[in-house]
Amino acid sequence: MADLHHETPPLIISKIAVIGAGVSGIAAAKQLSHHNPVVFEASDSIGGVWKSCAYNSTKLQSARKDYEFSDFPWPNREDPSFPTHVEIVDYLESYAKHFDVLKFVEFNSKVMELRFVGHRESVDLAANAGGYVSPLPGHPVWQIAVKRNNSENLQWYAFEFVVVCIGKYGDIPRIPNFPNNKGPEVFQGKVLHSLDYCKLDKDAATQLLKGKKVAVIGYKKSAIDLAVECAEANQGPEGQPCTMVVRTLHWTVPHYWVWGLPFFLFYSTRSSQFLHERPNQGILRTLLCYLLSPMRRGVSKFVESYLLWKLPLQKYGLKPGHPFEEDYASCQMAIMPANFFTEADKGNIVFKKSSNWWFWKEGIEFDDKTKMKADVVILATGYDGKKKLKTILPDPFRSLIEYHPSGIIPLYRGTIHPLIPNMAFVGYIESVANLHTSELRSMWLARYVDEKFKLPIVENMLEQIYKEMEVSRRTTRFYKRHCISTFSINHSDEICEEMGWNSWRKSSWFAEAFSPYGSQDYSHQN
Repeated sequence: MADLHHETPPLIISKIAVIGAGVSGIAAAKQLSHHNPVVFEASDSIGGVWKSCAYNSTKLQSARKDYEFSDFPWPNREDPSFPTHVEIVDYLESYAKHFDVLKFVEFNSKVMELRFVGHRESVDLAANAGGYVSPLPGHPVWQIAVKRNNSENLQWYAFEFVVVCIGKYGDIPRIPNFPNNKGPEVFQGKVLHSLDYCKLDKDAATQLLKGKKVAVIGYKKSAIDLAVECAEANQGPEGQPCTMVVRTLHWTVPHYWVWGLPFFLFYSTRSSQFLHERPNQGILRTLLCYLLSPMRRGVSKFVESYLLWKLPLQKYGLKPGHPFEEDYASCQMAIMPANFFTEADKGNIVFKKSSNWWFWKEGIEFDDKTKMKADVVILATGYDGKKKLKTILPDPFRSLIEYHPSGIIPLYRGTIHPLIPNMAFVGYIESVANLHTSELRSMWLARYVDEKFKLPIVENMLEQIYKEMEVSRRTTRFYKRHCISTFSINHSDEICEEMGWNSWRKSSWFAEAFSPYGSQDYSHQN
C-alpha cells in the first residue's frame, strides 16, 4: 500500500460512514438514514458494478419482481423480460431519489486508507471472545482517508462505525499466473480483462472484435455474454469465430421453467429447502435430511434432464461432470442468452476445454501441446474482492479478512466480522437475489446499530459462521464462496428472530410451504 501518512488535515467527525454506493451501499444508507451517514463513492454515479462493469448487452438474470427493494416495487414489475443494466441503474437512482438517499453521497470520493483509533480494549475484547462492544460508542474509532476528484490531497474523516459496501466485483481484476516468458508480454496481439472491455462504448467494442480472432477465457456469465457480443460483431463471410477457453464447466439454464414447472418450486420454497442441510439443525432434522437425500438428488437429476434436452450441452462437450445442485449451492448457475447456441451452431462461437494455457507470440498454447492463433485475448477471469479490502484495511484486521482454507470472509449473518470492531460488511454474501439479501441484512444492521438487540459473544458468532462454511463444504465442491442459496429462507428466519420479527412471513401455511420468498415478504414487520 502506498504511503499515505502525509500531514493530517483537520478531521471531519460524523457517526457512520458507508463506503460504496452500489446496490448494497444504497440499501445500507437508506436503512441508516436516521443517522445521516456519509456515503463515499469513488465514481460520479450510484449503481456500482451495474454502472461500471456492465457490457452493452448485460441484463439481470432474474425477473424484476425478484430484484427489487421491499418498499419500492418496479413500476412494470410484471414485465417478463429481464431488465438491462441501464434499466437497473435507472431503478436504483429512482429508489435513491424517492427516499432522499443521494443527499448522503459524496461522489468522486475514493477511500484510500482506514485507521483504527479506538481503544485497544475493543480489539482485546473481540480477540478474547469477551464482553459487549457498543456499535456507537460516542467517540470516533475509525479514521478514513479520502481522495476527491483525483486530487493528490487527502481529506481525513472520523467515524464511530463504518459499513463497507465495495463488493467482491469490479475495480481489481483477477489475472492468471503464467510461467516465465509465457505471459502477455510475449503475445503480439491485444490482451485485456473484462473490466477493461466494460469501459468501451458499443462502437469501440465492435471495432475491437470485428474481423478479429478473439479468445475469451472463462465460462461464467461475463464470459458467455462476451462470446455472444463477439459473435454478433463477426457476422458475415469476413467474420471470425470467437473461441471460449473453458477450464471449469458449470450448468447453465435457458430460463426459469423446468419441464413446464417454475424453477422456484425446486429450490426456493420452504418445502424445497427442507430437503437441504442447513446450519443449527438438530439430530432428528439431520437424520431426516439424510433419509431425503435420494429425493434431493432426484430433483437435481430432473433439472439436469431438462437442461440436456433443451440445450446442446453434450453436442459441444459442455455437460459438467458434477450435479446441478452443486452449482446452485455455490451461486454459480447462469442464464444462457437466447442466441448463444444459435451462434455456436453457425460456427461463430467455438469451444476449447483446457486446464492450463499460456501465451505464445501469435496466440495461446494449451497443455495438450496444441496452439491457436489470436488477435485479441479477453480475460473473463473474475475480480479480487478481498484484495480491495486488504488495500484499505490496516493491520491486524487485514489478516482477518480470509478464513483458510475456504478463503471466505468470516461474517456473522453475512454482515459482522466478529474480530473487527465497529465495522460491518454488506454485499459479501450471495444468494438467489443479492439485492434482497443485502437489503434484509441492512435492516438487521440498522437495528443492531440502534441497539434493539445485542450480538452473541464472539465465540458463538464464530461457531455459527463455521457451521455455515461446513454446510457449504459438504454440499458443493465449489464451497469457496459465501453462498446461502440452499438455506436462504432459514438464514432469513434467524435474522428475523434476532430482530424480534415473526420469521414466517406468509399469509397461510400453504403459501409458506410452496411459494417463493422475496423482498416483498419483508416489507413490514409481521
